[in-house]
Amino acid sequence: MARIQRGARPARLGRTRFYGSVVPADSFREDVIEGLSQPQKALPPKYFYDAEGSRLFDRICRLPEYYPTRAELALTRRHLAGIARFAGRGCELIEYGSGASLKTRLLLRALRPSVYVPVDISHSALAGAARRLSREFAWLHIFAVVGDFSQPLRLPVFRARPGRRRVVYFPGSTIGNLTIQDAQAFLAMSRAQVGAGGAMLIGVDLKKDANVLHAAYNDARGVTARFNLNLLARINSELGADFDPRRFRHYAFYNAPLGRIEMHLVSLERQAVRIGRHRFELERGETIHTENSYKYSVEEFRALAAEAGFRGTRLWRDRRGLFSLHGLVAA
Repeated sequence: MARIQRGARPARLGRTRFYGSVVPADSFREDVIEGLSQPQKALPPKYFYDAEGSRLFDRICRLPEYYPTRAELALTRRHLAGIARFAGRGCELIEYGSGASLKTRLLLRALRPSVYVPVDISHSALAGAARRLSREFAWLHIFAVVGDFSQPLRLPVFRARPGRRRVVYFPGSTIGNLTIQDAQAFLAMSRAQVGAGGAMLIGVDLKKDANVLHAAYNDARGVTARFNLNLLARINSELGADFDPRRFRHYAFYNAPLGRIEMHLVSLERQAVRIGRHRFELERGETIHTENSYKYSVEEFRALAAEAGFRGTRLWRDRRGLFSLHGLVAA
């Protein structure tokens, strides 16, 4: 704890507030049942991140094959002054995600925002991140919102503060998990959040050698495989399903025509799985599609952003050209 010198005025402390969940309590069950009922069975990737899934993803980010985290952190460090000039010191900073990463802390130090608004679907992840950040940045006002940013999202009334530029921060190439149509809808929602003249900082993974992509999602230590399979364990634990993860195998590949990595769980044999009164049959070799990760060229992403009402004004890339951070301004 820092000492306060005698006679000095103590620094004004920030405050932390939480806004209640807007995520229906049964949405997990509904989404899983709906996804498994499709001809191509699928599970939403937003449900990867229970406690174990979050722990495994932290390990993925440290793997030698997984370049996005290192590349984005390197470019953020290298260009932090320019990124801060673009966003503007004292802005209202909205981050989709729990915001406990090193990249977020770098940005908070550089911007010293008037308010920081992390948005996350997981109340526990959000609460943990808010506690850590409030300890590290005692001056910071944190208005934490439990919500699903893949759906239309209304933020609290503090957005109406006059004279403060609103900036959405969306690092980590999570935009790639959305289909092209959903990505455009998400960008349009963000455009409405920041208003005319507002801005967005968004991490976008770039198209590259397919071998690099394959290695990143099929690491030699099998951490990504455990991360993928953990989704079945979560469904068992929280929804009372009877998946046997040993009867599935992780499978990830680059779908070049669609410009995306696809992650699947492959059924190793013919089997049936139950969730309550619902029964789902899988043939040997049938897959459950768990995640997409779209890769963009700079031109492709700027065109997508333009359709949503953003103009790409700044671009930062790491030295190897693997990853990009786009500075977008709302038209």
